Order: sequence, then C-alpha cells, then structure tokens
Amino acid sequence: MLSARIRGISPSATLAVDAKAKQLKKEGKDMVIFGAGEPDFNTPDNIKEAAKRAVDNNITRYTPAGGMPDLKKAVAEKFKSFNKINYDLSEVMIACGAKHALFNIAMAILDKGDEVIVPVPYWVSYAEMIKLAEAKSVFCKSDDKFKLTAKDVEEKITDKTKAIILNFPNNPSGATIDESELRKIADIAVKNNLYVVSDEVYEHFVYGNSKFVSIASLNEDIKRLTITVNSVSKTYAMTGWRIGYCGAPKEIIKPMTSLQSHSTSNPSNIAQMAALEAITGPQDSVKQMVQAFDERRKFIHKRLNEIDGIKCVEPEGAFYAFADISGTGMNSMDFASKLLDEALVAVVPGGAFGVDICVRLSYATSVKEISKGLDRIDKWLKSRK
Repeated sequence: MLSARIRGISPSATLAVDAKAKQLKKEGKDMVIFGAGEPDFNTPDNIKEAAKRAVDNNITRYTPAGGMPDLKKAVAEKFKSFNKINYDLSEVMIACGAKHALFNIAMAILDKGDEVIVPVPYWVSYAEMIKLAEAKSVFCKSDDKFKLTAKDVEEKITDKTKAIILNFPNNPSGATIDESELRKIADIAVKNNLYVVSDEVYEHFVYGNSKFVSIASLNEDIKRLTITVNSVSKTYAMTGWRIGYCGAPKEIIKPMTSLQSHSTSNPSNIAQMAALEAITGPQDSVKQMVQAFDERRKFIHKRLNEIDGIKCVEPEGAFYAFADISGTGMNSMDFASKLLDEALVAVVPGGAFGVDICVRLSYATSVKEISKGLDRIDKWLKSRK
C-alpha cells in the first residue's frame, strides 16, 4: 500500500549505525562510536541562554515560513562578511536544518528525468533526495585523494544535466577543493547553464594550508546559478536544534519558501533565536572546536596508517577520516558489521558513500576514545589472521 517513491528510499546508513551503537551502549556494552557526524562539544552557553530568553519572552508563535527577518538579516550579513557573497533578504531562507534546505532545493529545481552530477564519495542523503524528485544521480569519480577535478565533472555532462552538487570540505572524505579547480568548475557550470548546489556546512573545519572558498563568491555569473547551503549544526554544536539556511536568487528562494509553507511551516522560532545568537555572538567556541579537531585529525591519520591492512589519506577538512580497508580482504559492510559485533567499535561502511573499499570514522570524540577504538581495531584485525 506504500507509494513507489517511499519504497525506493534506502535508510540513512550513518543514522542506522549510530542508532545500533547507541542501543548497544544503552545495554551496557563498552562501545567506541566513530559513527556520528556531530561534534562532541556542547552547544555554547550564550546560545542556550538565548533560547531560554525566547521561551521566557513568549517567542513561541509562528514566524514567516522562510524564517525570522532578524535571522535572515544576520545570515545575509554572515554571507557577506565570511563567504564574500552579497545576498539581500529576498535571497535568503531559513530551513529546519541544511538537510531540509537540500530537500527543498531538490523539490524546487528537479523534474523527472533530470540528471544531477554527484561527486564520489558523497553524503548519503543526496542520492535519496534526487531519487524522491524523480531525477537521476550521475556519479562522478574523484582522484585517489578524493579530490574533484573539473575534467571529471565535464565528462559527465549530458543534455539532461540540471545541476552539480559540491560538498567541500567533504563528508565523508574530508577532502577540500583547490580554488583553481573550483574556478574551472564554475566556468563549466556557467557555460552549460547548470545549477550548482554548494553544501558548505563544514566551511570552518579546514586545516593546514587548505583554504575554503564559496563558489558563489567567484563572480556574478556563477552566483546566479548557485544555491549556497549551510547550517548552525556543525559550526556551533547545534545538530539537534535543526536550523539550516541557504542563499540563492529570489526566483529559487520564493518557490522553496512556498514549498516549506505547505510542509513544515516555519522552523522552530526558539531554535531560530538560538541561531541568531550563534551567528551574531562570540565565535570563540568555533576556534576552540577547530583546534581540537585538528589535533584529533593528525592523531587518527597517523594511527590508522600504523594498522596493517588499513591506509588513510590525510583529511584536509570536516571531522572524518575515510580509511581504505581493502587490505583486510573485506568490503565495507562486512568490515563494519563484524567490527561492531566482535570488537564493539562502530564505523560507517563506505558503500553508503559510494566507495565500498573504505569506512568512515568520525573523530568528533576525544583523543583518548579515538586511541581506545583504534587499538581495538588493530587488535581485532590481528586476531583474524
């Protein structure tokens, strides 16, 4: 009795792994969980206080479907100062998380038979959203360091191509994209009149000599084709608050807002007030998180490459390591399933991201916990020989 579109959806592998691991932990098992794509830090106190004030001041009623004007103004100012993109308020929308914004985008711009270029590895939900819009994902390979090139993108363009998805720093690989390559991709999008959906939720989490650049900031031609997506979830440890935002030409924002008005109505106004404080308030917590993640990144990269059968490219951003486990003789699902059952360590199978020889480990946990988990993996692999 269910619809064909719902029967065709695959559950989120990342959420499934996290749920199973947390259930085992609840049952008293000594779990090490590398599955969750969320910071292990708490939401900063000033943000929590802003939410409390909103409740106390009875800010508990409907807001405009596309978000509170004050928050939209703050987002527009943030786009201008940090991302170097000028959007007016009619070009900004607040959603119930970046995932919700991406779903709205898929519904707004895609028709049956349209093709969307999705670089591999990819975040698990892109393909499912494209499928729900009755469009088709066209997967585009990256190089051996998971770096995307304009040449690889261009080779996938057909007369049915409608959009390109960019996600850098990348989930799951942590790869970034060089500005020179980004400019080439922008030129290709403009030449072929293709939308670019730029998922920038990990923009602050870049390390070493890597640099983050928003594609819409490069010139006006690419800006008019780009939908820039972001959220407060990763940057401010607010994953459960569910506030995302996007910037795009008003011809796109207007129908997305209309869709949202008929689906969720406005995002939680209390969470919107918290997001307003996050974006306009002190940014010290962001710097502290990035510094901690950088330390963990270096540790997990070094330790993974010391384990026989595993090799790992150094992640340049986000908070994930995408480890090649082909040397173990297992595919990603077998590896993750057996590791969870036999060593009580949770990782996400790379097959969910389009690369079945890898597994994703989130280093959004303490160095002590990372060390404990990797020691278990090392011991577990040795015991299987």
